[in-house]
Amino acid sequence: MKKIMLGNEAYAQGAYEGGVNVVSSYPGTPSTEVTENIVKYDEVYAEWAPNEKVALEVAAGACYGGARALCCMKHVGLNVAADPLFTASYTGVNGGLVILVADDPGMHSSQNEQDSRFYARSSHVPMLEPADSMEAKEFMKYAFSLSERFDTPVLLRSNTRISHSRGIVETGEREQAPLKDYQKDIKKYVMMPGMAKARHIVVEQRTKDLEAFAEECELNRAEYLGGEIGVITSGTCYNYVKEALPNASVLKLGMVYPLPKKMISEFASKVKTLYVIEELEPFFENQVRVMGIPVSGKELFTVQGEYSVNMIKEKICGETCTPVKTEALPMRPPVLCPGCPHRAVYYMFNKLKLTAMGDIGCYTLGAGAPLSAIDTTLCMGASIGMAHGMEKARGEDFARKLVSVIGDSTFMHSGITGLVNMLYNGATSTVMILDNSTTGMTGHQDHATTGKNAKGEPAPSVNIEKLVETIGVKHVRVLDPFDLPELEKALREETQREELSVIITRRPCVLIDRASIKEALCVSDECRNCGVCMKLGCPAIVKGENKVDIDASLCIGCGLCADVCPFHAIGGAAE
Repeated sequence: MKKIMLGNEAYAQGAYEGGVNVVSSYPGTPSTEVTENIVKYDEVYAEWAPNEKVALEVAAGACYGGARALCCMKHVGLNVAADPLFTASYTGVNGGLVILVADDPGMHSSQNEQDSRFYARSSHVPMLEPADSMEAKEFMKYAFSLSERFDTPVLLRSNTRISHSRGIVETGEREQAPLKDYQKDIKKYVMMPGMAKARHIVVEQRTKDLEAFAEECELNRAEYLGGEIGVITSGTCYNYVKEALPNASVLKLGMVYPLPKKMISEFASKVKTLYVIEELEPFFENQVRVMGIPVSGKELFTVQGEYSVNMIKEKICGETCTPVKTEALPMRPPVLCPGCPHRAVYYMFNKLKLTAMGDIGCYTLGAGAPLSAIDTTLCMGASIGMAHGMEKARGEDFARKLVSVIGDSTFMHSGITGLVNMLYNGATSTVMILDNSTTGMTGHQDHATTGKNAKGEPAPSVNIEKLVETIGVKHVRVLDPFDLPELEKALREETQREELSVIITRRPCVLIDRASIKEALCVSDECRNCGVCMKLGCPAIVKGENKVDIDASLCIGCGLCADVCPFHAIGGAAE
């Protein structure tokens, strides 16, 4: 049967057809929908783990136990999972183990442009990279068999365009992959130094075997169309190259590590001019140059952002395509949604002139004008550790105006250990946990505190305040962020304490709590156009010539603007 599938749907279909038994992931754009689609298959156990490290450890345990296992994450998530990855390369597998990692050239939803191919090389783990939805499905199936054939984890690299583009996929039946026998094997699975030294030798031999296999791997293919121009490429760039250079010979690499050196040398010998076209880092290019093969690449193409058909035509052919004329669209910067419970917190930060260490999630948007409430954002869970470091650098007096802000999902991901560190090492600043009862930025996935599992079924719920109290924090307050007087009181009191304190603001994301939506508000003639409500940064509030207006199509009636209006000019339902 043929279907039009999102790349991430196709990955899920491939995992299902490939006989996957256990899936453990952490949501991260652009990889999230893979696991969201896998949960639809009753034959597969799938879960959201607290973070990527735990997810890969679960998948590793499942594969050691004889099951085929999959772990999905975005590129920065692989940093978190690197610890088990590198050692799982030494242990090898029992059932097949596949790690899907989705890179994000152009940083559509990420804090950096990271090239995950280097993880494959550093960990001595093979990596595959598909170019469309059909290949996404097939490469996933291939990865499981490759994993078991060579006793290795396999990295499957996606990116934003492959994950979030649609293509025709021919679906098939599920392969029955029986649970393999488990046998205790200390020399293989216990990575103490003595055993690890022996396994390192195994890894090096496996790499040589994979290099030989790459030469005959059906995922690598040379498409000869002439001897003038040859291009080495993979993934999304393959599609761009085929459209931009229809007469060029192309070496399409589906197995991007290790590289087929003999195949590359043979291909290079048959073309007059050789190019490497790859997004992000010169991963292929540098290896081709080490082989002594003349090649052009990053001197023509950028290491930043995504490529395009027009870019390739311009750089190689000197052809500049005339862009299609369209009407100029207004700028639409990302903002917190109307009715977002985080908005009140950031408004109060500004009112009290607090320094805020930020984190990764919807609430990161509090850094944008006019809120401009966030001072730093580094990585998942970093806000708490950074606040601790800031206090140790600048002293306890500075801590009286210092807060760290983190979401409920991010706190479970990697914030808990930072809070333990603050307590243990005598921090005195205030931690704000913004509990909106979901993993909002990646599309409202459940997590350990929401009371539901990945399939939406009832599950035990971690009580954040009891957890915080149990580790030893004495001062813990829970409040509704839309109760502005209580929020202001709590912030004033807790930041002045000379002990560590935690404030938990709890109100569900408006996009999952539809019952909280009320009629749109309106602005009366009492408005003095003072601009106080504009400081909230709500997209429903528009500054007019004589007074502000409220866009009834956006307003959800949360009432925050009415609470901050000094002239009581906002209220009632719009006509």
